[in-house]
This record gives sequence, C-alpha cells and structure tokens, in this order.
Amino acid sequence: MRALLITILLATPAGADTLVACAPGYPGSTREAQPTLDAFARAVNESAGWAEGALTAVYHETEGAGLARLSAPDASFTLVPLAFFLKHRQALKLEPLCQAVRQGGQASETWSLVAGKGRVPSASALDGWQLITLAAYAPRFVRGPALAGYGPLPAGVRLDASGSLLSGLRRAAAGEKVALLLDGSQSAGVQSLPFAKDLETLARSAALPASVVCRVSARATAERAKTLARALVKLHEKPSGMAALQAMQLDRFGALDEAGLRRAQQAYDAAPDTP
Repeated sequence: MRALLITILLATPAGADTLVACAPGYPGSTREAQPTLDAFARAVNESAGWAEGALTAVYHETEGAGLARLSAPDASFTLVPLAFFLKHRQALKLEPLCQAVRQGGQASETWSLVAGKGRVPSASALDGWQLITLAAYAPRFVRGPALAGYGPLPAGVRLDASGSLLSGLRRAAAGEKVALLLDGSQSAGVQSLPFAKDLETLARSAALPASVVCRVSARATAERAKTLARALVKLHEKPSGMAALQAMQLDRFGALDEAGLRRAQQAYDAAPDTP
C-alpha cells in the first residue's frame, strides 16, 4: 500500500485534486478508461474555470482498487454507484454533491429481481439459491434498498458477482437455482432475449439514485466542492463537456435527489449485515 501511494503522489500534479470513479463489476479497466477520464477532467476544469490539471480523474473497476486510491490525500472527490456510496459513506466521510444522469435521461434506476418462471413463490424459497448481481459486494444494499420490499432474503442465499450476465439468465430460464438482481440498464434488455418467456420479474425496487458525486473526507474546501458541483451540472452545455459525458455513457449531471438518497440510506441501515 505504501508503494502504491508513493506512485500515486508522484504521478499527480502538485496541488491537484483527483476525482476517483469506481464502479465494481462494470466493464472497463483503469488503463482502458484513462483517455476518457482525461477528457472528462479537461472538460470539468473548463466548466469550473480552473486551470488545466487542477482536477484529474481516474477509474477503478474493483472495490479494493477504488478504496486504495481513495485513501490517497489527493483523492478529494469520487463518482460511485449508490451501493458503493452506502457501504463506504461513513468510513470515507462521503458528502454527496450531485448525481449522474445516465444516457436516456434517467437520474434514478429501478433494480429488478429475475428468476425462472414459476420457480420462486416467495422470498423464503430462495434459500440455497445463487443470486447474481453487480452489487454483490454490498449485501446490505441487496437486502435493503434493492429488495426490502420483496421480503426478507433467507440467510442461505449466496450473493455472487458475475461478468457473465447472459449465462446467468440462461441458467435461470433453464430452471436452475439461480436468480439475478439487475440494474436498470441490464433489466431493460431482458425482454429481447429469445428465452424471455421462461423468465419472470419477482420484484422491483423503488426508484433509486444511480450514481453520486461526493466530496471525500473534506479534503477539498466546501467552496471548491460547490464549484465542482456547479461545473458538473452545466457540463453538458458545451460541446467538449457533452462529448466527455457521452464517452462515459452519461447524459448529464443533475441536482441531488436528497429525499431519495435519504430513503436509500434508511433502508440500507435497517438491513441485516449478512453476507
């Protein structure tokens, strides 16, 4: 860890703040995403009226790598999915500033629980099943904000992260003891599958914020955080900003849904801390 932090500090311009984007389980690697994050940082600096290099940005695709990068003193801001925010908000002292609006214009999303048709009469029937989801790293998110309205999940459910969504859906349609908790973009494509008739949606969450931008551990001043939030909200108004957003599969950034975030936090805190 010490060697990693030294490398990060040497690679970061003196006095620069870094925005760390982390989305466990989603496609892309740090190396693949860096040109996109560089363009994003340039557009944000322009929108904020900051000098070039005042803000840098980096992406990590795993929870561990994201947490390691967020421990560096220059990691002043972060862009993370709701599940990551809820899990780490206290340890990292995350202060939400605004939220991302994904392509298609949705600032919130609904998570859907899908399984083989007729295979799951109630939540208790999932005992001993595999539950595949991008949010497997945050069990309290799964049991709380995503599925609290469905009923308590039995302790015997095994949460797994899997990059092979199509394989999991096929297994579920074939009658295996596999269920999938899908985010908004994943669930949108289910009905187009040739075996969709063999699947059913068991539950849907309330609309939840998808991703949030936060100040980390008050490393940046409150005024600088406000300037960043304003810059992000108007980023789509310039061609360079729109291009950067499209490359990140975002439509724009919008004001924080404080009520929705508060409900998600309450559901998360009330959920059992069960793996």
